Amino acid sequence: MAIEEAQSQPVRDARRLRPIPRFIFASRWLQLPLYLGLIVAQVVYVFLFLKELLHLVITSPSVTEQQAMLIVLGLIDVVMISNLLLMVIVGGYETFMSRMELDRHPDQPEWLSHVNASVLKIKLAMAIIGISSIHLLRTFIEAGTLGKPDSSYTEAAIMWQSIIHALFILSAIGIAIVDRITQQSVNHR
Repeated sequence: MAIEEAQSQPVRDARRLRPIPRFIFASRWLQLPLYLGLIVAQVVYVFLFLKELLHLVITSPSVTEQQAMLIVLGLIDVVMISNLLLMVIVGGYETFMSRMELDRHPDQPEWLSHVNASVLKIKLAMAIIGISSIHLLRTFIEAGTLGKPDSSYTEAAIMWQSIIHALFILSAIGIAIVDRITQQSVNHR
């Protein structure tokens, strides 16, 4: 019923808006340099990934299994941050700026067809938890060196990383609960 009403309403031409609403609506394009900047950051992450991968390949004859695992976890971390950047760039542009009209493109990400601010928030929260998990796993792997002079971490640092990770998880659960409550209240109208 609501879909039929939305489809039956005429599409408003942005040029027919009054000047102030047109100006306010056009201000969304101020975000474009931000998304372009994130694309530059994506290029930097590709460079860092390739640099770390080359380091792994060159040093592979002399690295231990644990060192290789830490380097690979670093590579996974870069990929997950890159995925997060992609979600923010594509999802944010599509949600807040303009439609990309990728409906018929064979490479359109599946999640983009139903992206909105709520979906984007949950996806970002899950990506942040994934990134935090990789960092925490790296910390736990290196925890065997605690108390040694070459140790990268202290007990307090490990404790705080664990607490922060738990807070990320609780935040994501909170976001999901609020989103679910909001969706239920919208569906009951």
